[in-house]
Amino acid sequence: MIDLESFSQTTRQLWDLMNPCTLCPRTCKVYRSKGQTGFCGIADLPLVSSIGPHFGEESVLVGLGGSGTIFFAGCNLGCIFCQNYDISHYRYGRKMTIQQLAQSMLQLKEYGCSNINLVTPTHVIPAIVAAIEIAKEKGLTLPTVYNTGGYDSVETLKLLDGYIDIYMPDMKYFDPVVAEQLSSAPDYPQINRSAVSEMHSQVGDLKLEIGLATRGLLVRHLVLPENLAGSFEIIDFLADQISPKTTINVMDQYRPCFNASSHSKINRRPTLEEIQAARQYAIKKV
Repeated sequence: MIDLESFSQTTRQLWDLMNPCTLCPRTCKVYRSKGQTGFCGIADLPLVSSIGPHFGEESVLVGLGGSGTIFFAGCNLGCIFCQNYDISHYRYGRKMTIQQLAQSMLQLKEYGCSNINLVTPTHVIPAIVAAIEIAKEKGLTLPTVYNTGGYDSVETLKLLDGYIDIYMPDMKYFDPVVAEQLSSAPDYPQINRSAVSEMHSQVGDLKLEIGLATRGLLVRHLVLPENLAGSFEIIDFLADQISPKTTINVMDQYRPCFNASSHSKINRRPTLEEIQAARQYAIKKV
Protein backbone atom coordinates (compact mmCIF):
# COMPACT_ATOMS: atom_id res chain seq x y z
CA MET A 1 0.00 0.00 0.00
CA ILE A 2 1.15 3.54 -0.76
CA ASP A 3 1.32 5.94 2.19
CA LEU A 4 -0.81 8.92 1.21
CA GLU A 5 -0.76 10.75 4.54
CA SER A 6 1.76 13.35 3.36
CA PHE A 7 -0.26 14.21 0.24
CA SER A 8 -3.16 16.62 -0.21
CA GLN A 9 -6.80 15.79 0.23
CA THR A 10 -7.14 16.02 -3.57
CA THR A 11 -4.59 13.27 -4.12
CA ARG A 12 -6.33 11.10 -1.55
CA GLN A 13 -9.70 11.72 -3.22
CA LEU A 14 -8.28 10.75 -6.60
CA TRP A 15 -6.79 7.60 -5.09
CA ASP A 16 -10.17 6.74 -3.60
CA LEU A 17 -11.69 6.95 -7.08
CA MET A 18 -9.48 4.01 -8.09
CA ASN A 19 -10.80 1.73 -5.35
CA PRO A 20 -13.25 0.69 -6.75
CA CYS A 21 -12.29 2.47 -9.95
CA THR A 22 -14.69 5.11 -11.20
CA LEU A 23 -11.87 7.41 -12.27
CA CYS A 24 -12.96 7.52 -15.93
CA PRO A 25 -16.28 6.96 -17.71
CA ARG A 26 -15.61 3.20 -17.99
CA THR A 27 -16.35 2.84 -14.24
CA CYS A 28 -14.74 -0.62 -14.20
CA LYS A 29 -15.04 -0.73 -10.38
CA VAL A 30 -11.91 -2.82 -9.91
CA TYR A 31 -9.65 -2.31 -6.88
CA ARG A 32 -6.53 -1.04 -8.55
CA SER A 33 -4.49 -0.64 -5.36
CA LYS A 34 -4.95 -4.38 -4.89
CA GLY A 35 -3.45 -5.04 -8.32
CA GLN A 36 -6.75 -5.44 -10.14
CA THR A 37 -7.00 -3.93 -13.63
CA GLY A 38 -9.91 -2.85 -15.76
CA PHE A 39 -10.19 -1.64 -19.36
CA CYS A 40 -6.95 0.38 -19.23
CA GLY A 41 -4.94 -2.60 -17.98
CA ILE A 42 -3.02 -0.59 -15.37
CA ALA A 43 -3.02 -0.93 -11.58
CA ASP A 44 -2.43 2.05 -9.29
CA LEU A 45 1.11 2.99 -10.34
CA PRO A 46 1.78 4.09 -13.93
CA LEU A 47 3.73 2.32 -16.62
CA VAL A 48 5.84 4.88 -18.50
CA SER A 49 7.01 4.13 -22.03
CA SER A 50 9.24 7.15 -22.60
CA ILE A 51 10.29 10.51 -21.15
CA GLY A 52 12.05 13.36 -22.89
CA PRO A 53 11.91 16.56 -24.94
CA HIS A 54 9.56 16.29 -27.91
CA PHE A 55 9.84 18.64 -30.87
CA GLY A 56 6.91 17.28 -32.88
CA GLU A 57 4.12 18.82 -30.82
CA GLU A 58 2.27 22.05 -31.59
CA SER A 59 4.68 24.97 -31.93
CA VAL A 60 3.11 26.76 -28.95
CA LEU A 61 4.22 23.85 -26.76
CA VAL A 62 7.70 23.23 -28.17
CA GLY A 63 9.77 26.40 -27.90
CA LEU A 64 13.56 26.03 -27.92
CA GLY A 65 13.77 23.17 -25.45
CA GLY A 66 10.91 21.00 -26.65
CA SER A 67 7.78 19.84 -24.88
CA GLY A 68 8.70 17.67 -21.90
CA THR A 69 6.68 14.58 -22.69
CA ILE A 70 5.91 11.66 -20.40
CA PHE A 71 4.15 8.87 -22.33
CA PHE A 72 1.97 6.67 -20.12
CA ALA A 73 1.15 3.11 -21.18
CA GLY A 74 -2.42 1.87 -21.29
CA CYS A 75 -5.51 3.79 -22.31
CA ASN A 76 -9.22 3.99 -21.53
CA LEU A 77 -10.10 4.05 -25.24
CA GLY A 78 -9.91 1.13 -27.65
CA CYS A 79 -9.18 2.91 -30.92
CA ILE A 80 -8.73 0.37 -33.71
CA PHE A 81 -6.54 2.81 -35.66
CA CYS A 82 -4.20 3.82 -32.82
CA GLN A 83 -0.78 4.92 -34.06
CA ASN A 84 0.76 4.23 -30.63
CA TYR A 85 -0.84 0.81 -30.18
CA ASP A 86 2.32 -0.69 -28.70
CA ILE A 87 1.94 1.76 -25.81
CA SER A 88 -1.84 2.02 -25.51
CA HIS A 89 -2.98 -1.52 -26.35
CA TYR A 90 0.12 -3.61 -25.60
CA ARG A 91 1.15 -1.41 -22.64
CA TYR A 92 4.85 -1.22 -23.35
CA GLY A 93 6.55 0.60 -20.46
CA ARG A 94 8.15 0.33 -17.03
CA LYS A 95 6.49 0.87 -13.67
CA MET A 96 7.40 4.10 -11.91
CA THR A 97 6.86 5.18 -8.33
CA ILE A 98 5.40 8.56 -7.49
CA GLN A 99 8.83 9.76 -6.39
CA GLN A 100 10.45 8.60 -9.66
CA LEU A 101 7.74 10.34 -11.65
CA ALA A 102 8.29 13.59 -9.73
CA GLN A 103 12.03 13.35 -10.35
CA SER A 104 11.40 12.84 -14.06
CA MET A 105 9.39 16.08 -14.15
CA LEU A 106 12.27 17.94 -12.49
CA GLN A 107 14.72 16.44 -14.97
CA LEU A 108 12.60 17.69 -17.87
CA LYS A 109 12.82 21.15 -16.33
CA GLU A 110 16.62 20.80 -16.15
CA TYR A 111 16.69 19.79 -19.82
CA GLY A 112 15.14 23.17 -20.65
CA CYS A 113 11.72 21.87 -21.71
CA SER A 114 8.86 24.35 -22.06
CA ASN A 115 6.29 22.33 -20.12
CA ILE A 116 5.44 18.95 -18.61
CA ASN A 117 3.36 17.17 -21.25
CA LEU A 118 1.40 14.28 -19.72
CA VAL A 119 0.45 12.01 -22.63
CA THR A 120 -2.56 9.72 -21.99
CA PRO A 121 -2.84 10.62 -18.29
CA THR A 122 -6.53 9.90 -17.60
CA HIS A 123 -6.21 6.45 -16.07
CA VAL A 124 -3.12 7.24 -13.94
CA ILE A 125 -3.92 10.79 -12.85
CA PRO A 126 -3.84 10.04 -9.08
CA ALA A 127 -0.14 9.17 -9.25
CA ILE A 128 0.49 12.12 -11.57
CA VAL A 129 -1.11 14.64 -9.22
CA ALA A 130 0.85 13.20 -6.30
CA ALA A 131 4.06 13.56 -8.34
CA ILE A 132 3.18 17.14 -9.30
CA GLU A 133 2.81 17.99 -5.61
CA ILE A 134 6.28 16.62 -4.84
CA ALA A 135 7.85 18.25 -7.89
CA LYS A 136 6.35 21.66 -7.11
CA GLU A 137 7.70 21.49 -3.58
CA LYS A 138 11.13 20.93 -5.13
CA GLY A 139 10.90 23.86 -7.55
CA LEU A 140 8.87 22.76 -10.57
CA THR A 141 7.36 25.85 -12.18
CA LEU A 142 6.67 24.65 -15.74
CA PRO A 143 3.10 24.56 -17.06
CA THR A 144 1.49 21.12 -16.96
CA VAL A 145 -0.25 19.81 -20.10
CA TYR A 146 -3.08 17.27 -19.85
CA ASN A 147 -2.74 15.55 -23.24
CA THR A 148 -5.77 13.29 -23.33
CA GLY A 149 -7.92 11.26 -25.69
CA GLY A 150 -10.83 13.24 -24.30
CA TYR A 151 -12.73 10.41 -22.60
CA ASP A 152 -12.65 12.00 -19.16
CA SER A 153 -15.01 12.13 -16.21
CA VAL A 154 -16.11 15.60 -15.14
CA GLU A 155 -16.00 14.46 -11.50
CA THR A 156 -12.29 13.62 -11.88
CA LEU A 157 -11.52 16.75 -13.89
CA LYS A 158 -12.95 18.96 -11.15
CA LEU A 159 -10.28 17.59 -8.81
CA LEU A 160 -7.54 18.64 -11.24
CA ASP A 161 -8.37 22.34 -10.99
CA GLY A 162 -5.15 24.08 -9.99
CA TYR A 163 -2.91 21.18 -11.01
CA ILE A 164 -3.33 21.44 -14.79
CA ASP A 165 -2.42 24.59 -16.70
CA ILE A 166 -3.10 23.52 -20.28
CA TYR A 167 -5.78 21.05 -21.28
CA MET A 168 -5.17 19.44 -24.67
CA PRO A 169 -8.01 16.98 -25.31
CA ASP A 170 -8.84 15.16 -28.49
CA MET A 171 -12.32 15.61 -29.85
CA LYS A 172 -12.50 12.40 -31.87
CA TYR A 173 -16.13 11.84 -32.79
CA PHE A 174 -19.54 13.47 -32.89
CA ASP A 175 -21.50 10.31 -33.76
CA PRO A 176 -22.00 7.65 -31.02
CA VAL A 177 -22.20 4.85 -33.60
CA VAL A 178 -18.79 5.76 -35.03
CA ALA A 179 -17.36 6.09 -31.51
CA GLU A 180 -18.57 2.58 -30.71
CA GLN A 181 -17.20 1.10 -33.93
CA LEU A 182 -13.79 2.75 -33.77
CA SER A 183 -13.08 3.16 -30.03
CA SER A 184 -15.54 0.91 -28.15
CA ALA A 185 -17.04 4.00 -26.50
CA PRO A 186 -20.58 4.80 -27.70
CA ASP A 187 -20.94 7.50 -25.03
CA TYR A 188 -17.72 9.24 -26.13
CA PRO A 189 -19.38 12.23 -27.87
CA GLN A 190 -21.53 13.18 -24.87
CA ILE A 191 -18.74 12.52 -22.35
CA ASN A 192 -16.20 14.35 -24.47
CA ARG A 193 -18.30 17.50 -24.86
CA SER A 194 -18.96 17.66 -21.11
CA ALA A 195 -15.26 17.14 -20.39
CA VAL A 196 -14.16 19.89 -22.78
CA SER A 197 -16.69 22.26 -21.22
CA GLU A 198 -15.27 21.56 -17.76
CA MET A 199 -11.70 22.01 -19.01
CA HIS A 200 -12.51 25.37 -20.54
CA SER A 201 -14.32 26.50 -17.40
CA GLN A 202 -11.09 25.90 -15.45
CA VAL A 203 -8.47 27.41 -17.75
CA GLY A 204 -10.26 29.47 -20.42
CA ASP A 205 -8.99 30.15 -23.93
CA LEU A 206 -5.35 29.47 -24.74
CA LYS A 207 -2.93 32.15 -23.53
CA LEU A 208 0.57 32.70 -24.93
CA GLU A 209 3.66 34.42 -23.59
CA ILE A 210 6.49 35.00 -26.07
CA GLY A 211 4.89 32.46 -28.41
CA LEU A 212 4.51 29.71 -25.80
CA ALA A 213 1.30 28.43 -24.26
CA THR A 214 1.08 29.06 -20.53
CA ARG A 215 -2.56 28.27 -19.77
CA GLY A 216 -5.81 27.43 -21.49
CA LEU A 217 -7.57 24.98 -23.79
CA LEU A 218 -6.03 23.58 -26.99
CA VAL A 219 -8.25 21.07 -28.80
CA ARG A 220 -6.94 18.44 -31.18
CA HIS A 221 -9.19 17.05 -33.89
CA LEU A 222 -8.05 14.32 -36.26
CA VAL A 223 -9.75 14.40 -39.67
CA LEU A 224 -10.97 10.95 -40.69
CA PRO A 225 -12.04 9.80 -44.17
CA GLU A 226 -15.63 10.47 -45.23
CA ASN A 227 -16.12 12.89 -42.28
CA LEU A 228 -16.46 9.94 -39.91
CA ALA A 229 -15.12 12.13 -37.12
CA GLY A 230 -17.92 14.68 -37.55
CA SER A 231 -15.45 17.52 -38.06
CA PHE A 232 -17.99 20.20 -38.91
CA GLU A 233 -20.28 19.38 -36.01
CA ILE A 234 -17.35 19.39 -33.56
CA ILE A 235 -16.16 22.76 -34.85
CA ASP A 236 -19.70 24.12 -34.47
CA PHE A 237 -19.82 22.88 -30.88
CA LEU A 238 -16.53 24.57 -30.00
CA ALA A 239 -17.48 27.86 -31.61
CA ASP A 240 -21.03 27.98 -30.32
CA GLN A 241 -20.86 26.20 -26.95
CA ILE A 242 -17.27 26.72 -25.74
CA SER A 243 -15.76 29.89 -27.24
CA PRO A 244 -15.35 31.39 -30.72
CA LYS A 245 -11.72 31.94 -29.67
CA THR A 246 -11.07 28.25 -29.07
CA THR A 247 -7.68 27.10 -30.33
CA ILE A 248 -8.11 23.95 -32.43
CA ASN A 249 -5.52 21.92 -34.30
CA VAL A 250 -7.28 20.27 -37.25
CA MET A 251 -4.87 17.41 -37.83
CA ASP A 252 -4.04 15.64 -41.09
CA GLN A 253 -1.91 12.83 -39.61
CA TYR A 254 -4.43 10.01 -39.95
CA ARG A 255 -3.16 6.89 -41.64
CA PRO A 256 -4.42 3.32 -41.37
CA CYS A 257 -2.66 1.63 -38.45
CA PHE A 258 -3.15 -1.28 -36.07
CA ASN A 259 -6.56 -2.82 -36.91
CA ALA A 260 -7.87 -0.04 -39.17
CA SER A 261 -8.17 -2.49 -42.07
CA SER A 262 -11.11 -4.10 -40.25
CA HIS A 263 -13.23 -1.02 -41.04
CA SER A 264 -13.42 -0.34 -44.76
CA LYS A 265 -14.16 3.37 -44.47
CA ILE A 266 -10.96 4.15 -42.56
CA ASN A 267 -8.65 1.90 -44.52
CA ARG A 268 -7.26 4.92 -46.37
CA ARG A 269 -5.86 8.36 -45.62
CA PRO A 270 -8.19 11.37 -45.85
CA THR A 271 -8.00 13.20 -49.15
CA LEU A 272 -6.53 16.69 -49.39
CA GLU A 273 -10.04 17.96 -50.12
CA GLU A 274 -11.44 16.38 -46.94
CA ILE A 275 -8.68 17.92 -44.83
CA GLN A 276 -8.94 21.35 -46.41
CA ALA A 277 -12.72 21.40 -46.06
CA ALA A 278 -12.45 20.85 -42.30
CA ARG A 279 -9.67 23.42 -41.90
CA GLN A 280 -11.44 26.10 -43.90
CA TYR A 281 -14.61 25.53 -41.89
CA ALA A 282 -12.66 25.93 -38.65
CA ILE A 283 -11.07 29.17 -39.88
CA LYS A 284 -14.53 30.58 -40.51
CA LYS A 285 -15.98 29.45 -37.17
CA VAL A 286 -13.21 29.78 -34.54
